[in-house]
Amino acid sequence: QVQLVESGGGLVQAGGSLRLSCAASGRTFSSYTMGWFRQAPGKERRFVTGINRSGSSTYYADSVKGRFTISRDNAKNTVYLQMNSLKPEDTAVYYCAADPTTGVLPIALNYDYWGQGTQVTVSS
Repeated sequence: QVQLVESGGGLVQAGGSLRLSCAASGRTFSSYTMGWFRQAPGKERRFVTGINRSGSSTYYADSVKGRFTISRDNAKNTVYLQMNSLKPEDTAVYYCAADPTTGVLPIALNYDYWGQGTQVTVSS
């Protein structure tokens, strides 16, 4: 069992930055591939980015490439999402998730554990 708690969301103007954190507790954090997903009102949950167990491999949705950066600190049991050049269309609830399998896959069904989400609102 893994418990995930996101933080760092908020309201920011377009062009601004936010850094999300996801703290994990429970079983060994480094055993999990970690991902960030987001869900806008009335839309399905979508993959944003993921990082493998060691942090050596990352994967990004086209919509965030070059603007968002995922990283992890296995010693702190935490995964981060640095979001720069934010756009109004980035507005959503952001969720972190843990996948016990190897490799990074942009599929929500692969992820067994989810946080409660943190709201990110980007004003124009």
